[in-house]
Amino acid sequence: MIPLVYDGSFEGLLTAIFEVYEYKLADPVITTAERLNNSLFGTTHITHADHAKAERVLKKLKEKLSRGALAQIYHAHLSEIDGIENYILRYIQYALSTNTAIENNFAHPDVLMLRQTSQKVRREKHRMEAFVRFQLTKDGLYYALIQPDFNVLPLISKHFKDRYADQRWLIYDTHRKYGLFYDLEQVTEVKMEFDLDTQNNNQLFTIHDEKEDLYQTLWHQYFSSVNIAARRNMKLHIKHMPKRYWKNLVEKKK
Repeated sequence: MIPLVYDGSFEGLLTAIFEVYEYKLADPVITTAERLNNSLFGTTHITHADHAKAERVLKKLKEKLSRGALAQIYHAHLSEIDGIENYILRYIQYALSTNTAIENNFAHPDVLMLRQTSQKVRREKHRMEAFVRFQLTKDGLYYALIQPDFNVLPLISKHFKDRYADQRWLIYDTHRKYGLFYDLEQVTEVKMEFDLDTQNNNQLFTIHDEKEDLYQTLWHQYFSSVNIAARRNMKLHIKHMPKRYWKNLVEKKK
């Protein structure tokens, strides 16, 4: 068993897969340094992301798979599920080993795993697009804090750039400690320590624009006015808006 340690990026993963073939590595296990199990036997192979190698893998996959299948591989990687890299490796090995289409062969465990994982990631993407709530700071920046189950920031960037093209905004993933910043021209990835306590109203008051409290009050009133008590179905409500998202939703704050 040979562990291949990569940097966690998609380009790094494709590079690692290229080197499995390049060095004819037997029984490889792709992992990150953080998840490396020191009890694994064999020599550790360190992979450095290489754009040219990654592009060669992508080029070959484009010959074998549809665009949808390629998207599934990327979405599955963003899930960050423990060991997902090796599901992807086996999926790609399977695709390259045959001349028949494999992406709908759900009898194969790795094909089924990637399909199911991709669906979960895309579901989380749509939820983030629906549940992000911006708040206005005194310097005119709209910010939102999120804690998605999966790393969906790369998937929601275009949606928010198109929808909020006329305002500066920051969407920050408090779990992964990075965010997306839009400066009215382009979206860039930013890494920062965002220690703001979103449950502390006094702390929020120090950075909020003076009209933000009014906006939140109006939003509460609107949310209450459209909420018909007689038709309330909490089970259905929680199904569509799971409780884990509530702490970052303005309408759910008291």
